[in-house]
Parts: sequence; structure tokens; C-alpha cells
Amino acid sequence: MHAHDLSVADIAPGDTHVDRLTALWKLSVRSGLSDAERIRAMLDMAAAVLDMDLVVLGEFGEQYTARYVSDRLDIFPEGTVLTIEAVLCREVFLRRESQHIPDLRIHPDYAGHPTVTRLGLFSYSGLPIVVGNTAPWVLAFLRRRAGTMVDPVDIAYMELIADWLGNALQQSAQTDLLQRMALTDTLTGLPNRRAAEERLQKEKARIPRDGQGFAIALIDLDHFKSINDRYGHAVGDEVLKAVAHRFEKGLREGDWVARWGGEEFLFVLHGSSAEEASSIIKRLADQVRDMPVRTSVGNIALSFSAGVAAYGKGDGGIEPVLETIDQALYRAKADGRDQVRLVGQAGPQLNGLCLREALAQDRVRYAAQLIVDLQTGEAVADEALARILTPQGEMVEALRFVDIAEGLGLMAEIDSWVIMNVMQRCAARMAAGGSPDFAHFVNVSPQFLARRDLVEQMLAGAMEHCKRCGVTLGPVKPLVLELTERQRVTSLERLRADLQPLIDFGFRLALDDFGSGYSSYLYLANLPVSFLKIEGWLVTHMRQDRKIAGIVESLAGFARKEGMRTVAEHVEDPETAHILADMGVDYAQGWHFGRPQLP
Repeated sequence: MHAHDLSVADIAPGDTHVDRLTALWKLSVRSGLSDAERIRAMLDMAAAVLDMDLVVLGEFGEQYTARYVSDRLDIFPEGTVLTIEAVLCREVFLRRESQHIPDLRIHPDYAGHPTVTRLGLFSYSGLPIVVGNTAPWVLAFLRRRAGTMVDPVDIAYMELIADWLGNALQQSAQTDLLQRMALTDTLTGLPNRRAAEERLQKEKARIPRDGQGFAIALIDLDHFKSINDRYGHAVGDEVLKAVAHRFEKGLREGDWVARWGGEEFLFVLHGSSAEEASSIIKRLADQVRDMPVRTSVGNIALSFSAGVAAYGKGDGGIEPVLETIDQALYRAKADGRDQVRLVGQAGPQLNGLCLREALAQDRVRYAAQLIVDLQTGEAVADEALARILTPQGEMVEALRFVDIAEGLGLMAEIDSWVIMNVMQRCAARMAAGGSPDFAHFVNVSPQFLARRDLVEQMLAGAMEHCKRCGVTLGPVKPLVLELTERQRVTSLERLRADLQPLIDFGFRLALDDFGSGYSSYLYLANLPVSFLKIEGWLVTHMRQDRKIAGIVESLAGFARKEGMRTVAEHVEDPETAHILADMGVDYAQGWHFGRPQLP
């Protein structure tokens, strides 16, 4: 039942006090009414019982708002907003005391008030409504018929209504608070994922009414794990709160942003095409990049990657669009991070079936990226980066499928294919007169190392290639095996045992993404490492942050002292290469020296 379905007969009791109380109790327990409908019904009942022309429940804030109104005369609409100084019940609000005036026309303070002169209301009672420990509400009763006094029984009834309304408003406020808490990210104060999903459905339902679509952008802070690992989660939380505040300030009116999870944020931009939204997000990315976040440990430079798509009339469900945006985001990360990608640029997404078919149909590939000596400028090595060729002829980077491959136990076969082909290329290069000092870096997963059959196959292949290349190699072989922080190793002893046959043969070890987490230091302390590959986040941010530059220089000094060589990743410009060389970093790789190329 709705409030407008209640007739006067439903809510108007008899003349006795008992009848009034009975009617009040019945209304308070009647099922099928929302909080707002019950409050309006209560005001209608009070107006009928007390023969009032106007009953108003108003809330005081920066201004006064008539939240609920029972109006026989149609002279005071619900939702009316007035300045506090202009409101008749201002004194009740300020003093938190009830006020009963039988005839406003003869009252020295109110005779000229607009309530009398414009609305023609002469009898007035105002009662403060206590909600918890505050009294921001006032209940006002008014009518055009004046009297000489207010009946004490009527006053008692008004106070009873006021008490009930106070309890109802407090319960409603608590319900609203719990609902807001359930839909709000406690760290950033932004809507959480649940709230965002609900709002997306509302946005979708709105399109047929106004014909205007919207754009969705999903962004992910680059290298955020490195911030948590290096400075601790408390500093990571500082960064998230600061970034969330910036995002909110950067929104246009009507747009909104939510914390999607972890370091991911979802934007909805009204009336924007994908291209327009991309421009907005790029401007926001520039602001984030140009203004390091102030934290308790100093300034921290940031960047983010993003995927963007438009949603409009005639589009299907929201979920498929979110999936494509997620793919575009990961494409941005695969292309070097600090990028914004439209859905149309996202490329194919692989699943377990696609990976198994790629292995079965010999569609695993690798691309080689040069590694350069920073002092001489000469290419001294390359790194093999796994790729998958789709049936449509598109090449998919490892970042897009490595997690799926590891989860399905397919990474060992992919590693094996890459390693065997790299060794074949190495032998062919040396047979053609290439230097045996040129190294080939290949990634190896714990899954591969734990497969004794694949390791033995690799060693047998290495011996065969060494014989065929026509070059007598010493104890050090050209292949360098990379271990990365991303991999999860449960036993260092087992890892060392798995690596030992390869180390004995002459393969060297490199620690990839060094500085990205604690496990890298465990590897360094327990394994015979020859190369430290300095994590790309440190390299890309060292020019903006003096502390990060100090970390890079310290790593170079430490490695040199321990007889290891350093390789800086993600070197994108000559200035960065020059700084790294001055710091004593040995080698570097990145787009400045060349993008990965298929051999």
C-alpha cells in the first residue's frame, strides 16, 4: 500500500485519546509502507486528528528544506527550500524548545511574517525532533483558524508524534548509513565495485529515456605492487586515497568514478564517445604523471594504464563491454604501460583452449629484444619474449596469456619451445661467425624447471647445438636463464636443485624485475646470479624521484661489488640511457634501443 492509497477514514481515529494512540500504533506497524510513505501517512493522520491545514516536517542544514508535507490548501509544496532566517520555526530549531502560538497575528515577532501575510495561517505549533544526539528537524502544525490557547491534550499528541518521528528518522538514518557503508570503499570514500555495478545498470536503463549514452574507462595504476613492496601497504593506502581524490576533482559534472578493486578505478563519462573519453582520461594521466603524490615517505611518481569503450542505445549487456575494456587495459600494459587504449585497439584475448591449440598447432613464437652495453653502445645480448600467433595471424604478447598458461600448467611447454628455438638460433648465429660472447636471455618458469623430462631434453639439445655450431665454448655458455619476482616458489632448496644441472652445464642466471619484491632478495641470497635486471618501474621514475634514482645507483654499485652485471629495463629515451651509464649500470634494453622483433 502507498501513502496516496490511504484515505482519511484509514488514518483518522475517533475523538478519545485512546483512539488516537490506537490509530498511531496501527499506522506504525502497518506493513507494505516505505519509511517515507509511513512518515507522510503519519503527518496526514496528525493533520486530520488536530484539524490542521498544514503539517510540515522540515530539516535544517545550510538552508531549511520541507522534506515531508501534509497540505490541505496546496500552498506549501514538499521540497520547498528557504533560508534559515526566513523560516517561522527558526527559534524552535535554535533553542530546541517547543513553541505554541494560538494567534500569530497578535504575536509581536510574527505578526508580519509571510506565513501570516502571504499564506494566511494564524495558529502555529513547532516541536523540535531529536534524532540521536542532534535536533536538525522541526515538526510544524499550522491552520487558518486562530484560537485563544492550545489544548494540552493536543500538545501531548503532537509530542507523541514528534517522538515517533525522531525514532523513525534515526532508524532511517542508520539504515541509510549501513547502505552507504555497504556501497562505499572505506579507504577512498568512492563507490565500491558493488555500487558501481548497480549504478551501471541504472545508467543503462536511463539511455532509452534520454537517448544519451556514456563511455566507460577502466584504469590501473602502473607498478603499484612495487610501491606496496618497497614502502609498505600504509604508504600504498596513502597513494590510493590521494589518487582517488584527484580523480574525483578531475571529473565533469554528472560523471562519476568508483574503486573497482585493488588499484583499479572505473570511470563513467556521460554523453562521451570513446574518443572523447580517451582524451579526458589522457589529460588525467598527464596530470597524474606530472604531479607526484605526496606521502609520509616523500613524493612518489605515478602513471596509469587505461582501457576505454563507449556504451549506447542498442548495445547489449554491460558485462561484455567491461570484459573488452579489461582486455584493452591489459593491451595498454603489454605495450609498455602509461597508455590509454580504446576497445577497438585491444586485440584478441586468449583462453585455455586457445593456448592448447596454439601449442598443438605449433603457433608459439618468440620476439627478440636487444640488450646494449651502455658504455660502448654495442649490442651484447637479446631477450626472447614469448608470443602466441592466433589463427587470424595476430601476435599476442606474453603479458596477455602468461597467467592463464601458468594456471593451466602450460607454461612449461611454452618455455621449452622458446628455449629450444633460441638455442637453435644461437647455434646458427655462431656457425655464421657470430661472437660466442653474445648472450641470449630466456625466461624460465618453476613449472619448466620442475619438469625433469623437459630439462633433460633442453640439456641434450644444448649439447647437440654446441657440437654443430663449430665453436669451442668454455665453461660459460651463451644462454642466460631469467627468474622473475612474479613467479611463486615454495621451496628455494627445490628451485636450486632444479637449476643445478643447468648451472653445471654453464648456463648463467639473471634475476628479472629486480627490486619489485621481497622474493628477488631471497633469490639473490641463495642462487649464483650473474645478472640483475633492474625493474622497469624504477628506471621510468628515477628522473622524477631522487630517492628512486638513489636506489638504482645503489643497485649498480652493489652488483659491481659482487661481480654481477646490471641490466636496466624499459629505457625509452637517450637521456635515461645517459643517466644510467653515469650511474654505472652496465647494460640496458627498451624501445630506445629497439622494439622486440621476430627473428
